[in-house]
Amino acid sequence: MTGLINFFTRSRCSLLGGIMAGVLLPVLAISILLDMQGVVQNPYFGFLIYLVMGPLFVLSLLLVIGGALFCGKKEDIGRLTVEYIKEELARPGHFTRIRKLIFITALLTFLTLVIVGVVTYTGFHYTESVGFCAQFCHRVMEPEYVTYKNSAHSQVPCVKCHIGAGSEWFTKAKFSGARQLFAVLLDSYERPIATPIDALRPERATCEGCHRPEVFHGDKLYVKDTFQEDEQNTHLQTVLVMRIGSGGYSGRQAQGIHWHVSEDHRVTYLASRDRNYIARVTLEGPEGRKTVYRRQGETQEPVEQKERLMDCMDCHNRPTHVFLDAGPALDAKLVTGAIPPEIPYIKRQALAAITREYPSQETATRGIAQELMDWYRQNYPDLVSGREELLKEAVLGAQQAYLENVFPEMNISWRTYQSFTCHQAEGSGCYRCHNDSLRSEDGRAISQDCNVCHVILLENGPARDIREILQNAAGAARGNNNE
Repeated sequence: MTGLINFFTRSRCSLLGGIMAGVLLPVLAISILLDMQGVVQNPYFGFLIYLVMGPLFVLSLLLVIGGALFCGKKEDIGRLTVEYIKEELARPGHFTRIRKLIFITALLTFLTLVIVGVVTYTGFHYTESVGFCAQFCHRVMEPEYVTYKNSAHSQVPCVKCHIGAGSEWFTKAKFSGARQLFAVLLDSYERPIATPIDALRPERATCEGCHRPEVFHGDKLYVKDTFQEDEQNTHLQTVLVMRIGSGGYSGRQAQGIHWHVSEDHRVTYLASRDRNYIARVTLEGPEGRKTVYRRQGETQEPVEQKERLMDCMDCHNRPTHVFLDAGPALDAKLVTGAIPPEIPYIKRQALAAITREYPSQETATRGIAQELMDWYRQNYPDLVSGREELLKEAVLGAQQAYLENVFPEMNISWRTYQSFTCHQAEGSGCYRCHNDSLRSEDGRAISQDCNVCHVILLENGPARDIREILQNAAGAARGNNNE
């Protein structure tokens, strides 16, 4: 044993590697066990294990081996040959000592391979975990992580959508991740982070991995709750039957909203890089008929030279990281009771408080609370003194509405990111194509009939039981048929 130690310590390189390995081995083993048991819930703990200590441990082993092979004396290197081992085994009394050395070496080698294997395997999965993707670069990715947790895809790991199968996508993702890490270290990342139109994976094949086009259903009932800015915070509802339709798969006829991705109706378009301004739309029918709709007048924005085949991401451009506007964010809190709607003027006052400009979220949290409490102390002192807990609950709900959608440190404010799945303003969402500006050679415009995509059963009417709304709509439909 002493000879083995002397063998590896005669080289400074091996000595340094041996010291590093001796220190890292127990620490690394204990840390891996703690991580596997879930004792420490911290993304930086995993980074320390798998991306710092793991590579350092491998480096220490390389130093030990490299020092012994290339930095040792010639007589020491000669001891690594088979002839030397045979000669030692032939000497009286050396067999037992050599056998112990071989056993110890084999045991240490086995333990080392196990630890290196565990570090490599677990480290790979750590770099594809939600904690690493979203929480490691906390300041940069906090907006995406917060909206991810509040989304319908909150149980789907980031890599399921952002990294495809196969070595090509894996390599692209790792190089992209390395570039992003350097951008964080050098503080050269964009603020706000631009919507990843080209760099990340989301595309039709990604979506259809879970949302199977052959089982698209026909219609979906959608209820939109809003609250007015009056004293009663009047609750209104808009009820729509969304014609989801299908893309014409498995012998079904293409219809409804998903008609746009039908193989029988090929839709391509020419647009600006952010896809917000569309200059030309081309429709190829099932019999090879082609209709081109061109923007009338001069182009207002730079347009890409390559046409894009329409797919899921052209409407669902933010399927997970959805940032709400101030009004809808408060409506969501009011309808769930996070903000008690019985507090007078809470929608109006909370809207005024959360739409002010704040330099940071901490400042916003204090400012929103102070503004609301001061206003109600002045105008509704009985509410503050008698139902203070209810008012504090409303303040907390307003703060949450702000914190979930506005991130001043990343230059993200209300309406920074726009969703194309609706048409809140003229020229946005569906209106990018469905407008009077895009016309064919014979003067026809793309349809703007609201009933193509949805049927309005109730628009901004008093909130009531959904069954009553459906019964009234059915009665009205029967009356129209009788006429």
